[in-house]
Amino acid sequence: MPVQILMPALSPTMEKGNLAKWLKKEGDAVKSGDVLAEIETDKATMEVEAIDEGILAKILIPGGTQDVAVNTPIAIIAAEGEDVSAAPAAPKAAPSAAPASAAAAATVATPTSAPAPASAATPGNRVFASPLARRIAKDKGLDLASIAGTGPHGRIVQRDVEAAAANGTAAPKPASPVAAQPAAPAPVAAPAPVAGASDAATMKTYEAGSYDLIPHDGMRKTIAKRLVESKLTVPHFYLTVDVDLDALLKLREELNASAPTKDGKPAFKLSVNDFVIKAQALALQRVPDANVTWTEAAMLKHRASDVGVAVSIPGGLITPVIRKAETKTLSVISNEMKDLAARAKARKLSPTEYQGGTTAISNLGMFGIKEFAAIINPPHASILAVGAGSQRAIVRDGQVVVANQMTVTLSVDHRAVDGALGAQLLGAFKDLIEKPMSLLV
Repeated sequence: MPVQILMPALSPTMEKGNLAKWLKKEGDAVKSGDVLAEIETDKATMEVEAIDEGILAKILIPGGTQDVAVNTPIAIIAAEGEDVSAAPAAPKAAPSAAPASAAAAATVATPTSAPAPASAATPGNRVFASPLARRIAKDKGLDLASIAGTGPHGRIVQRDVEAAAANGTAAPKPASPVAAQPAAPAPVAAPAPVAGASDAATMKTYEAGSYDLIPHDGMRKTIAKRLVESKLTVPHFYLTVDVDLDALLKLREELNASAPTKDGKPAFKLSVNDFVIKAQALALQRVPDANVTWTEAAMLKHRASDVGVAVSIPGGLITPVIRKAETKTLSVISNEMKDLAARAKARKLSPTEYQGGTTAISNLGMFGIKEFAAIINPPHASILAVGAGSQRAIVRDGQVVVANQMTVTLSVDHRAVDGALGAQLLGAFKDLIEKPMSLLV
């Protein structure tokens, strides 16, 4: 029986995505593991793999379609010569009370473990099986309804039919075949968004033809929604301090000069931002009461320091996370951050690489920005805004001297971290930056 491919849930919170392009065309043969299409979420581009083999008989949603709801049928895989009208109806989306189940409901997602064997027969005498399993059962004259499926969601796969034939546990195929179920209705494309009254009023304040209208993509919509929610619901307060960089810059130069070579290239090249990541991670370990996330029911006090780092990408930004940064060396952090940033700009990160985290860092120093305050990225309780390092005239021991300094501002969620606790966290960060040898032990 033909099998529908559904729009997968690539993260627990995903409700819809853009079907960027098909990598297979109608009539192409596919096998389990083949990449069929690319799906764009608000943050990344993910590949959809087939879990069945057969022919890509029909593409229901063309490439380039935006805002396709999770669990919407997007294509049909069938055995050669099968009638695609026999494809089973798409399952309904999982209830919102169990968000993680949405990912499990998408039939194109590769399962991490096989479910317990269960009969693949469903009410209405429909049997879910792969095209190859159906062919083998037909050749051997076996009744699929009598075979227990061990594939995804209890589907019958090749090994089930072969095992049943070898063990003699399958019943012979009945004389009269079961009528195929009617095909699911074709999905109706969502109407194009229409500008609201406030949008129209705004546009009227500008002369017609004096601007270009650039529609918001999913990333920009998500960024706007999350930042508005953060500023409206999270009570921010800000702490600012100047930190000396002279010792850090000297140590950085020595470490980079002594870096071992691999294939004629240095194994690592440390940046100031690498030191900042490690210092913030260790500061959270020194002040563990600040390594928290606010929820209405309870405070989540994190054991590890998972540090998100804002990366600018075309059309927005993304915050890949360095997991357990307090346990990693500066060279490991540096190379991991370079890899994450490169894949973020190519929109090739998986959701697990940019979701979660306990704090974040936003560094605009490379743009010459001296000082700024960043908006907290929930569920974090803090974010550190890092300005440019520069030579400044300061007073030290009653004398005016020149020192390399940078200004950092810590934005804190006052529900989770009080003023004194935030000051302790920023003080710990300053101490670690100004005594950088402590980052190596």
